[in-house]
Amino acid sequence: MNRNVRTWAALLVPVALVLAACSSGSNDSAGGVTRGPSEEVSYASYGDAYATAPTSTDVPGACSYEATDKKDYSGKTLNIVTHAVPVIGEPTDLHAKQFGELTGATVNVVHVPFGELFQKILTPFQTGQNAYDVLFYPSLWIGDFNQYLEPVPQKYLDLPAMKDVTRNYVDVASWQGKMIQYPMDGDRHYLKFRADVFDDPKWQADYKAATGKDLVIPATWDDYNSVATFFTGKDWDGNGEPNYGSAEVTKRDDLMFSAFISRAAPYAKNPNVKGGFFFDLKTMKPLINTPGFVKGLDLFTAAQKAFPPNGSNFGLGDEIFSFGGGQTLMSYSWDDAFIQAQQSDSAIRNKVAAAPLPGGSQVWNRLTNSWDKPATPNLAPYITWGWTSAVSKQSENKDIAFDFLCFFSNEANHAIDLQIGRFGVNPYRNADFVAASWEAQGWAPNTASTYVATLSGMDSSQNRVFDLRVPGVGEFMSSLANGVAEALAKQKTSQQALDGVAAEWTKIVNKIGVDKVREAYASVVALEDNA
Repeated sequence: MNRNVRTWAALLVPVALVLAACSSGSNDSAGGVTRGPSEEVSYASYGDAYATAPTSTDVPGACSYEATDKKDYSGKTLNIVTHAVPVIGEPTDLHAKQFGELTGATVNVVHVPFGELFQKILTPFQTGQNAYDVLFYPSLWIGDFNQYLEPVPQKYLDLPAMKDVTRNYVDVASWQGKMIQYPMDGDRHYLKFRADVFDDPKWQADYKAATGKDLVIPATWDDYNSVATFFTGKDWDGNGEPNYGSAEVTKRDDLMFSAFISRAAPYAKNPNVKGGFFFDLKTMKPLINTPGFVKGLDLFTAAQKAFPPNGSNFGLGDEIFSFGGGQTLMSYSWDDAFIQAQQSDSAIRNKVAAAPLPGGSQVWNRLTNSWDKPATPNLAPYITWGWTSAVSKQSENKDIAFDFLCFFSNEANHAIDLQIGRFGVNPYRNADFVAASWEAQGWAPNTASTYVATLSGMDSSQNRVFDLRVPGVGEFMSSLANGVAEALAKQKTSQQALDGVAAEWTKIVNKIGVDKVREAYASVVALEDNA
């Protein structure tokens, strides 16, 4: 493709070579680490991949470059397990290198593909092995990992940066009222769209003539599909090649279940019905095959006509570079595609805007067994799993491990990491939701204001959807992905596919234990019901 739609592999080679050449453990500044108070922090000396990366200023505090440089961990070893490069794996490598240079510690980083990461972490826990001090993983695995994680010490909870973490991500990091995951990323799904096309009088007129409707930001998923279909196959960016309406994560083993939940949520999450979104908390009967979820899957399947070539097998990386590279009009998922579009070398920088996920014109009421039709579309923000970090209870270097996580997410690193789309680090602090700070990085006012308003608005919602944070979540989501894939491939109807998922979920619950799953799920329901 010639629209800056690159493969992950093209990004990995220079980064991997540079970081692999940098061994942790030398207590010097040869790698370009800043040690003085309030000095500039730059990643540029770590290779060509960072030649255009932004810079920031070291902020005085317990986890700053200056403070970290005063720690001496010579002779100590820190073992870290993380995701493959680049998403989360790349910033882990980079900050491990910096931490080793500053403190003298030897920092070993193990990278694991997503499909293997869960078991790579869980197996040592279950067998009592002290394999890793620091863990980076999807936050929804807390239901399986919580018993093995060290609570975050009070001295870190008292830090200004930690106190700035928003409500949603304190909730995500906590289990039974105690923070056991260290926040370093804030993820949610939202709508991204090409504002320049939506604002173009020519396309407004063409859309009106073809549909009889005004071209506006989609308020419902039906609207989204309609707009996406209209703009598919048209050269709306003027480069002589066809463009497409929607880029979505559709690959079965690559987070497709999250895309489906975003589409189903406004039809299945009724603000007037408490006690469970995925299950009825009282009975633990799966709700995944009820009409709201079926409606969402019907719309997901219908949207395929607006996908780019091979769009029915897009992984997250494909979605990031399809929208971020200018191929598609709209997308939804995590921040990465939006940040990719806004990088300094992007051809569509400041041509994009953000909005809440589309809603539903109707929402299923399982108490009345009928559809409710609200006066305005029902919105259900999806606080979908984000990356998180934690320290193992078995670690013999817990103090060093927490110092590393604090350094990883210090204000200077955080400010830069947010602006590198492939890193996968997204806003989770109140300070991140100030439009002026993004404008200072060169963002247009409309781009910055819509981004900040969309993301910060999710914290105030009373109809949030969280992930299924229970033991066995991997089995539940794998089952869901298989069922959704069957519907997308038109092997089964949406109802048939989700009936199969519901049957499998019942078996999984019974295998793990109804009471065990219910106890964990109650914490999710408490968040969603604002209890």
